[in-house]
Amino acid sequence: MNTVNFPGLGIYLKLNRVAFSIGTREVYWYGLIIVAGILLAIVFGIYEARRAGLPKDSVVDTAIVAIPVGIICARLYFVFWNWSYYAQKPLEILNFRGGGLAIYGGIIGGTAAGYIYCRIKKMDYQKMFDVGAFGFLIGQAVGRWGNFVNAEAYGIQTRVPWRMEVFNNEMNSLISVHPTFLYESLWNIIGFIGLYLYRTKKKFEGEIFLLYVAWYGIGRAWIEQLRADSLPYSATFKISQIVAALTAIAALFIIAIKRKKLKKEEEPSV
Repeated sequence: MNTVNFPGLGIYLKLNRVAFSIGTREVYWYGLIIVAGILLAIVFGIYEARRAGLPKDSVVDTAIVAIPVGIICARLYFVFWNWSYYAQKPLEILNFRGGGLAIYGGIIGGTAAGYIYCRIKKMDYQKMFDVGAFGFLIGQAVGRWGNFVNAEAYGIQTRVPWRMEVFNNEMNSLISVHPTFLYESLWNIIGFIGLYLYRTKKKFEGEIFLLYVAWYGIGRAWIEQLRADSLPYSATFKISQIVAALTAIAALFIIAIKRKKLKKEEEPSV
């Protein structure tokens, strides 16, 4: 059982990370929450694909390819930045149930797989990426609640009114920390609402995806500064913060270039 309290809000909880058991096999809430996020993302993607004019079943077909690749890449990303541990225990690399998935690895791997699949099937990958951006936001917003159940992915110690109390094994006591899982979930929800309202006003195909990359990157760069468990654990720098900042800058730069080009094309010739 995990103790997760919000004393400033009068909320005190005992959370069991095991949802149920099938024989001797335990099924964790974390996995169920991740699956729920993926399913919600696919359902919304099917709806949005119709509006975007993408082929029937294109979202499901792309997801069947992109999601497994994304999960594998999320694991490899985590393993890479913790190689000093896995080099000593290589079989643990395959132990997904032991934890260790990094969202940026999943985003990179899933996007790359989706791009390749769309090119092979001769689909408009930019339209698909725009639809996929909403899926990423939904999946990430829901998935972070798996971290809540596991009492992980929390931040540095704080005394803010909405602070979260968790048990720290090293201190052998409860500590008050930033609920960074909640910050990221809310950031993604706000991003989803904003991009959903903007989607019919986008200037070019692929803009929604680029705005997602920029929005998530800005938020993650800020939230990562508050995280107490950033990758790599033993380093003084935070790799996800660097990746977040660089991808956000790159996305905003591409948007500026594309908009400038469109504006120039729309100007009447003299």
